[in-house]
Formats: sequence, structure tokens, C-alpha cells
Amino acid sequence: MSNSNLVDCTVYSPNHSGTRTHTLDTLTPHCVVGQLSAEAIGGCFPKGREASRNYGIGHDGRVCLIVDESNRSWCTSSNSNDQRAITIECASDKTDPYTMKTAVYEKLIKLCADICKRNGKTKVLWLGSKEKTLAYTPKSNEMVLTAHRWFANKSCPGEWLYSRYGDLANRINALLSTCSTGTGSGSTSGSTMYYVQVGAYSVKANADAQNAKLKAAGYDTIIKLIGGLYKVQTGAFGVKANADAQLAKLKAAGFDAFVTTNGSGSQVGSGGTAQTIKVGSTVKITGSTYSTGQQIPDWVKKQTHKVSQIDGAKALLGYPGGISSWVNLSDLALA
Repeated sequence: MSNSNLVDCTVYSPNHSGTRTHTLDTLTPHCVVGQLSAEAIGGCFPKGREASRNYGIGHDGRVCLIVDESNRSWCTSSNSNDQRAITIECASDKTDPYTMKTAVYEKLIKLCADICKRNGKTKVLWLGSKEKTLAYTPKSNEMVLTAHRWFANKSCPGEWLYSRYGDLANRINALLSTCSTGTGSGSTSGSTMYYVQVGAYSVKANADAQNAKLKAAGYDTIIKLIGGLYKVQTGAFGVKANADAQLAKLKAAGFDAFVTTNGSGSQVGSGGTAQTIKVGSTVKITGSTYSTGQQIPDWVKKQTHKVSQIDGAKALLGYPGGISSWVNLSDLALA
């Protein structure tokens, strides 16, 4: 059982029961009662707190991994629920109805869809009540939604989110349907990956200039040395429709681009040396910001880091202190 590649940072809590004793078939979102950052949510569950979550979503939509998906978190005042549920703490207002920002709700939808896809689930059910849900046995491809308020004298996840459970299930299912049942440009293609290319240059400086423009426009891009050319690409999409959507955004922003399946090449860092950065590589950070745009402290840049995951143009870097974050591959160099 893997963790989501949507994770922006990791603040592990020691508060969990180890490996689950029940098959995963439940999603349980919570309200944190505060417009906290992802890191701050992760910091809410230190040793001795006797509570934890699998994930936290900060007020800006960034995601924190707190307890690995394979482990049971201490979350809903119910051992039975927690053994089978992925639990997600969401930033919210401090007062009823505990409203969540759009960025939080939208990331919750994407995170839940990602959890379902990686665990072989194709459908999320909202059955409308505690009684119906607890009496129902999910099929092997199904997830059900549950609420903390069912198991404890709490209002969690707040009326704002609880009243949207039907919409939440529908939105997640829409994403699952797009990824698993489409045809033509919307279908998956086995191991084929799609990239959006925004330039190919024989001179590295020209690729750097184009890369800088794309980053300034908010795109995560990398430069790859392929066939003797420095190619600027964004994305690594398993679904062509997602690559097509990225292509449309780039063209609307004034960039000349096209979709290609040729993304196999050496990634080139800011120093201009061809390098292959992969999971397990030891790297140094050459850029100044995380992939989310937040500033990277100098003490972090002075350290070496291990790459624990790669997702398209981003790498998740581990650090001995237990905190990790996503950094653009183009801002890394092999140490």
C-alpha cells in the first residue's frame, strides 16, 4: 500500500497502531478547526497526544503525510472505523459550520480519487446515514464515506463539509470515471506516458530562458537532454486527456507546445550538466523555492537529500528530521 504523490510535506506522527487489520474500504474526512498550514496540521499530533490522521490538507490545499496509508491512525474514536479508513484532516474555520476554503475542498476531492485509484477502488458511496453505512458491506471496488460525529460527541467534520458528502462522492466518482472508463483521448494506455513539450533547443541557455518563462507562469517544467537537444517538457501523464488539458492551458497562455510520448532522456539541472535523478538519488537543492512556491530555508539547501518519490517534474525529498517536501527536478543536482 503506497502513499499519495500529492503529498507536499511529511510530518510523521508516532501515534498509530501499525499495519491495518482490515481491508481499506472507507474514507473519513475531518475538520481541524483552524485555518492551519499543512505542516501545522502535521504538528498537531506529537507523542503523547494520543491522536493522529493519515493526511492533513492545509488552508492553501497543500497536503501533509502524517501516518502511512498502510497503518491505522488514531482518529475517529472508533477502532473499527480507523482500521478500514484513510483519515484526512482538513483546515477549516474555527466556528460552526467550520467552512473550508475552495483549495482545501478541491484537494480533498483529488486526494480521495488518488487514494481510490491506487487501491483499486472505482466507486465512492455516500449512503446518507450512519445506520445504512455501518450495515453495508462495501464491494471490493468500493469505498464508503463515514463521519467522526457518528462515533463521538463531536460536530466533526462540520456541517459545511458533512452537507456536501453527496457532492464529494459525485466529484470523486467523476474523476475515477475519467481515468478508468474513458475512450479515445480520455483512455489510459497501459505503460504509455504523455508529455507536453514547450521547446527543443541546441543551446542550453535558450532552454533555460524558456524554462524560466514557464516557471514564472506557474508551470512545473524540466529540461531533458534527448537526441542531442535540450527539450523543455511538463508533465508525465498516464491519461492522454490530462496531457491534452495541459496543452490547452499552455496554448491559451501563449506558449507553442505539443503532446509527445518521447520523454525518456537525461534531466538537466541549472548547472547544465546532464544527470539522471531517480528514486534513491542523493541530491542538493539548487533552486530557491519548493514546487509550491514557498521559500526554501538556507539550512535546507545546505543539506543533501534522498529522493523518495518522483512525479512528473517534481521530486519528493526525504530529510533525516522526518520532514520532506516536493521540489522541481530542474532545481536539483546530483550530490
